[in-house]
Amino acid sequence: MQQTGEPKTIHFIGIGGSSMSGLSRFMKARGFRVTGSDRVASHKTEALAAQGIEVFVGHRAENVHGADLVVYSAAVAPDNPERREAERLHIPQMERAELLGRLLSSSERPICVSGTHGKTTTTSMIAQIFVDAGEDPSVHIGGELDSIGGGTRVGGGEAFIAEACEYAGSFWHMKPMLGVILNIDEDHLDFYKDIDDIEASFARFAGQIPKEGFCLGWGGDSRVRRVLKNLKCRTRTYGVEPFNEYRAEEISYDEEGRAHFTATLFGHPLIDVQLSVSGEANMLDALCAIAVADVCELPMSVVARSLEAFTGAHRRFELTSVTDGVSLYTDYAHNPAEMKTAIHIARLHARKTLWAVWQPHTYSRTKTLFDGFVSTFDEADRVLITDIMGAREVDPGDIRSEMLLEPMARRGVKAVHTPTFDDAEGYLRAHWQPGDTVITLGCGNIDLLNEQIARHGDTASREA
Repeated sequence: MQQTGEPKTIHFIGIGGSSMSGLSRFMKARGFRVTGSDRVASHKTEALAAQGIEVFVGHRAENVHGADLVVYSAAVAPDNPERREAERLHIPQMERAELLGRLLSSSERPICVSGTHGKTTTTSMIAQIFVDAGEDPSVHIGGELDSIGGGTRVGGGEAFIAEACEYAGSFWHMKPMLGVILNIDEDHLDFYKDIDDIEASFARFAGQIPKEGFCLGWGGDSRVRRVLKNLKCRTRTYGVEPFNEYRAEEISYDEEGRAHFTATLFGHPLIDVQLSVSGEANMLDALCAIAVADVCELPMSVVARSLEAFTGAHRRFELTSVTDGVSLYTDYAHNPAEMKTAIHIARLHARKTLWAVWQPHTYSRTKTLFDGFVSTFDEADRVLITDIMGAREVDPGDIRSEMLLEPMARRGVKAVHTPTFDDAEGYLRAHWQPGDTVITLGCGNIDLLNEQIARHGDTASREA
């Protein structure tokens, strides 16, 4: 979708979302006039406005007037006033994933990274490698990466590297030449029936890779292996198990859990890597990125330097401040597997008490993954749970954050309900000690708690 002639106007409903904000920048860079709307103002909407994109706060019918195309996210219902007005005016509408799929199809080498968790980190690693190798890729990730200047990069090279999200079957619109499946776990059970339905969805995504294409998958996941086995394209697995084609060998970790390892292909060494990010999950993501680089014939010397320099995308175990001698991190993790990984990494960094502050995201996820969430916090010393962020959902009245406290207590987890960010900050300041570590968790706006604490500064200076 390249702009020609007079600029056409594209209006994005829900422009403040991670993917939507990136796509709006991408289309502006391609010469389109871009407008957008969102329920509330945010850092993302403010940043878009600073870049010359007109953003409306609140959804109103008149916002789509003058648009040639309306793009909406899967979270925007058909009865949204802007979608209804677009239908009345016969303005074409397109779901976010369809737009991304069309952009990918116009590139010579679409590379798509799928998986229930780890997509943003792995896609970021791959993107940074391609940039450092001089490949000038286009990039679309669901986060912010400093080395590409945000969540989107418009390049002139052959590769377009993008996250492939499984929510509502979004990645069915993508037809990569090189696909990745990081893992297949339970999530988005408001859309999928069960884990088998989720696996079938990944199989449908990967089945769109042409015969001459390639699919890489984590060999440690039996469901991923099963999907790969039934594909018509070439496949390889990566992991630590002996049966994987790409393996991490001679693995060691420093005191903060940062891995050093040798990546091999069919037992032959490819590269020695020292990571600057912690944990086994990041090690596996790096091994996946190495496999992608190898398939694409990028120089391993560049790959090693790029991965050593990689310090993570924003909101992926990101240090936000040190307040009262307490280190505060935030992480986008929002399902049990992701949260356990983030808490484990925090545990490696914690020297004293580890506090986990969780903002549950959507009522349906909290209900369907309830038992998984109860067993998520075993490595944390203290846990604070805020009210559930409904996001796209209406409160059904049968699930509340407080309902998690008793089953967590039976596991020996010390958890309390702090409904608001003010409540959570007040509780933390009343109980934390210098040397403690706090990690906030969730894909809503829990990172604003970190900003609030940093803005208020040390307790002594507040009370002076």
